[in-house]
Amino acid sequence: MRTFITLMRGINVGPTRKLPMADLRALCFELGLKCPETYIQSGNLIVDAGGNADGLRGLLERELTAKFGFTVDVVVRAAADWKRYVAANPFAADADAISKMVHLYLSRDPAKPGAVEALKRLARTGERIGLAGGALWIDYGPEGVHSSKLSPSIIDKACGSPTTGRNWKSVTKIGEMIEARA
Repeated sequence: MRTFITLMRGINVGPTRKLPMADLRALCFELGLKCPETYIQSGNLIVDAGGNADGLRGLLERELTAKFGFTVDVVVRAAADWKRYVAANPFAADADAISKMVHLYLSRDPAKPGAVEALKRLARTGERIGLAGGALWIDYGPEGVHSSKLSPSIIDKACGSPTTGRNWKSVTKIGEMIEARA
């Protein structure tokens, strides 16, 4: 068994895509997954499972659709990958970076070449975009995420597959949860 981090995209953000974390953990037990832990209501799951990340992603996507009645894009990474992301944050040493405005984006498939450049062309003044540790990073700056032109669909298009983002606070908390399991 290996520890995986699974990130669900676009759940619990509106009235129609509800996925209670207690129900998610219960589903994991039903599927034979071990030690499921969730962090906040946005679909952050740490779980122990056999097999590989793609197999776990496929299993969760199928079963979430069957149980909850809507399609959920799931991004899965191994715990070792997560440690690399935390260490690679290109904005971590920047005193001007606001932690809730710095986001890690992970795409289901490897990002297309040129994704960063495509997003930089659309970014507004003050937004910074980088690729580090095998992940896309966006610092939305003081204006924040909600005033950005970099919508989820634009990020998906640039990367070439569904993506999901987490702010720096969530990234570090998930990292702490992984460390506590060791």
